[in-house]
Amino acid sequence: MNIIVAVDEHFGIGNLGKIQWKIKEDMDFFRRSTLNKTVIMGRKTLDSFKCGKPLKNRHNIVLTRDKCFKRENVTVVHSVKQALEKISDIDTGDVYIIGGQSIYEAFLPYCDKAFVTKVHGVFDADTYFPDLDKSDEWKLIHQSDRQITQSGIHITFCEYERVRHE
Repeated sequence: MNIIVAVDEHFGIGNLGKIQWKIKEDMDFFRRSTLNKTVIMGRKTLDSFKCGKPLKNRHNIVLTRDKCFKRENVTVVHSVKQALEKISDIDTGDVYIIGGQSIYEAFLPYCDKAFVTKVHGVFDADTYFPDLDKSDEWKLIHQSDRQITQSGIHITFCEYERVRHE
């Protein structure tokens, strides 16, 4: 499985339920990466989308503790185990974990790749992604050149891979 996330320099990912930046280039990368794939998210992430609607042209799986939760065009699960069962017949390369913080933390042990857009700067954040640069379990395998976006924010696209200890 894959994780896809944008982080600031302190690995902050959000504040008060919202992403702190609007970066077209990162959204384009996210769209290209996840189109026609399966995405797994928490309910709060789904609710943060326009009108709380699932992402188009993707199989949306939402993990929530709310046993009554229903949403059109969404597969609802109530545990990591249930989510893993739902994707058991899907190529894991076609599955992306898209947030938020608790979902990233719950699924990180099951992921082999992480696509991290590093947003250069520090933003107010109350949710974070684990710092893969400080982890013995992950290594950076590709990093784009630093680029300036249309919005004037500098970003770097990074790809990490889980380290296999033998």
